[in-house]
This record gives sequence, structure tokens and C-alpha cells, in this order.
Amino acid sequence: MKMTLLKKKKKGQEGHVSHSIGSRIFEAVNLFLLILLGFVTLYPFWDCLVVSASSLKSYLSTSIHLWPSEWSFEGYAYMLKNESLWTSYANSIFITVIGTLINMLITIMAAYVLSKKELKGHRILMFLAVFTMMFTGGIIPTYIVVKDLGLMNSLWSMILPSAINTYNLIILRNFFADLPSELEEAALLDGCTEIGVLFRIMLPISKPAVTTVALFYAVDHWNDFFSAIMYINSRAKWPLQLFLRSMLFESDAAYSSGGESLFLLGQPMKMAAVMLAIIPIMCAYPFFQKYFTKGVLTGAVKG
Repeated sequence: MKMTLLKKKKKGQEGHVSHSIGSRIFEAVNLFLLILLGFVTLYPFWDCLVVSASSLKSYLSTSIHLWPSEWSFEGYAYMLKNESLWTSYANSIFITVIGTLINMLITIMAAYVLSKKELKGHRILMFLAVFTMMFTGGIIPTYIVVKDLGLMNSLWSMILPSAINTYNLIILRNFFADLPSELEEAALLDGCTEIGVLFRIMLPISKPAVTTVALFYAVDHWNDFFSAIMYINSRAKWPLQLFLRSMLFESDAAYSSGGESLFLLGQPMKMAAVMLAIIPIMCAYPFFQKYFTKGVLTGAVKG
């Protein structure tokens, strides 16, 4: 009897040890993959930062850039003196701020209405919204609509055609649907209107989801390149992304013709321009990061 108990205990210990070893192997492999993924993700950004702060001689001396061997910020100085950069900055800021405000206003109102289960036809409306996410009209019909509306060569052509995003609508709609209906009923009994319920009750407690969706819209507007290529012709109305594209192409052409100094047309200046383009989003993200995960998960998971 004792021998049997000892054997069972020994087998249990062996099973526990093997499980522990397997868990450690899994954790080690998982940690290695996460570190590798983090390196692959962050290294291009780090390379861009290092090259932008290096001299052309330092850049040409090696193909792998982990740290500047010779510091230089002449690329930043050259870009900051360029008036076209600030004009493009102003255009991108206008598109991002005004576009995000319009996006949020339309998306919040549509999501709040569609979250009402007592609304007749709300399933049909949601189906139509999801259908537009799966099947779009295409480039040419969208271009014709923008042209016929007189939006060509206007900053509004980068705002109005994308006034609402179905994915963001679904996130907010699910978030509003998960909120207790007793809050709305109590507010209505106290004499609050539907608009008042939305802006005074629902929005303050929906800050994580609203902030997340606003960040999605802002990043999309700031990085929008294709719409600018399609609809903007005037150089004075170029957003930042078009300015960077033209600057890179024109610098290559000028360098091949020997029109300017080698340094100003080198890779450090290009990387400095890229860094100046991503700094605003990098500065804004930490303020929204604490709401980001909570907003996405709460709005996407049905309880």
C-alpha cells in the first residue's frame, strides 16, 4: 500500500516537473519572439532617428546605424528653414483637427442611434453600414463624386469623403449598447432631452472608446497620402505627406544634376524630414495611450 502511494506521488511530482519545464520553455520562446518582434518594429524608427542626427560622412561610413559616429543637426536646420514645410504642416493640422471633429460628431451620433435596440430597422441599417465596409464603390466613382461636388484641389476633399468609418462606428455602437439603459431612463425622467443624454451622460462615461476612435481618425488624417495624390494639385495646399514625397524626389533629381551641396541632398536630410513628420503623433499618443486598450476591448467585446 505504501509502495503504491509512493509511486503515485512520484509520478505526480514528475508530471509537475515536466509541466513546469514545458511552461518555462514556452515562456522563453514567447519572450524571445516578443523581443525579436519589438526589435524588428523599432529598429527602422531608430535607424531613421540615428541617420537624421548624423553627418553625411558618418552615414556613408557604415550600412548599419546604431549610434551616430559624428553628430550633426544640419538636416533639421535646413528643413526648419523651408517655408513650404510650415505651409504643409498647417494644411495637415487643419485636415487632422477639423477632419477628426467632423468624424467624431457624425460617428458618435450614428453610433448612439444604432445602439438603440428599440429602433425599427436598426439591424438593416447596421447591415448596410457593414456592407459598405466590405464592398466600396472604387477609386473612379469616388473621384467622380468629389469632382462633381467641386471639391477638387480643396482640403475638404480629404475630409468629407471619409467623414465616417464603419469600423469605428461599430466600436462606438457596441460601447453605447453595453452601457446600462437605467442611466438614460433616469436622465429622461429628470427632464433631459435625447441630445442632453448623449452629450451630458453617455459621452463623459464613454471617454475610453471616444478617445480611441478619435486617435484612429487623427492618425488616418495625418498619414493620408493617397487622397492628396488624387485630389490636390496646388503646391500651396499640399499636406505634409505630399511635401515629403516631393522633397525626396526633387532632392534626388537635384543631386543627380549637381545643383546643390552633397550634404543637403543626402540621406540625413531625408530622415530629418521624416522625423519632423511623425513627431506630432508621437507626442500626442502618450496622452491617449491609457484609454487606447480599454476603449478597443470594451467596444469590441460583447458581455
